[in-house]
Amino acid sequence: MKVLFIGGTGTISSAITRALIARGDEVWLLNRGQRSSEFDGKVKQIIADINNEADSASKLADMSFDVVCDFIGFVPEQLERDYRLFAGKTKQFMYISSASAYNKLPADYIITEGTTLANPYWEYSRNKIACEDVLMKHYREDSFPVTIIRPSHTFSEKEVPLGVHGRNGSYQVLKRMMEGKPVIIHGDGTSLWTMTFNEDFAKGFIGLMANPKAIGEAFQITTEESHSWNQIYKIVADCLGVELKPYYVASEFLAAAGDYDFTGSLIGDKSNTVVFDNSKLKNAVPGLSMNIRLEEGMKRTIDYVLSHEECQKEDPEFDRWCDIVIEKLEAAKKAVRESIKK
Repeated sequence: MKVLFIGGTGTISSAITRALIARGDEVWLLNRGQRSSEFDGKVKQIIADINNEADSASKLADMSFDVVCDFIGFVPEQLERDYRLFAGKTKQFMYISSASAYNKLPADYIITEGTTLANPYWEYSRNKIACEDVLMKHYREDSFPVTIIRPSHTFSEKEVPLGVHGRNGSYQVLKRMMEGKPVIIHGDGTSLWTMTFNEDFAKGFIGLMANPKAIGEAFQITTEESHSWNQIYKIVADCLGVELKPYYVASEFLAAAGDYDFTGSLIGDKSNTVVFDNSKLKNAVPGLSMNIRLEEGMKRTIDYVLSHEECQKEDPEFDRWCDIVIEKLEAAKKAVRESIKK
């Protein structure tokens, strides 16, 4: 296939790009080319800022593709731009939406592509829904060959996926574990969550490329393996060879603290139990096997992070914040106990 990825070097897209290169597809990346990547010299590149529509249109003139995918479109205006740029230039346009767009709280914890879309807690998710609406409108009215992809929590070897962390990513949580400090887990840690290693995600995605069953349809791509947050944090601690010291804090309290966007990322996403039914994906991609278990993916990730200094982004601000939250909650618990005794 001749494919064009807008972006192409992120957590989700890098595994897909890597797999397509390995099997000999002609891969083009459209991005600003401001950083080197493992794909330098292995893909064809269009150096452009996709938000500069006139420049992008000029560089895409007379080009056509079997598949185009936008990994970095976040607001409807960007997808309207994509339609103008690629209508008539591709046999399939794939858009990376988000499973966080599903209704919170859904009527059923089993999530399918038919689950309603609505998220009053997170603007990011509402924008993704609006982007989907734009594309499906062009599919219905203009025969634009759209495929919607809804990932959930997809991770790579470069960062450990966790629920509560600061602005520099999750490494500081690992550091707290290794230092014997308590780590904050939202709620009581018993809600179920699904994490997918990006190499598994790539299998499902590539199976939908140039697939007639995918046109005009939405697909969620996740593993069907679910774990509680307690299990997830325990797996991380076991990979580090340390004892897990969980400190449970209500998601509503974390969101109310206001220091980090836990309203969207927790109440609008990770604090909800979700179990994905991927029957639609498996029907469209016969023989699909998501076989990288969380324990394997997590070990690979932790080994990589601990051996690559560039992945070890410390976050002293978040570290202090955790200590303050725990200290204040412990003081409040003590005050309640003393009040009850009186």
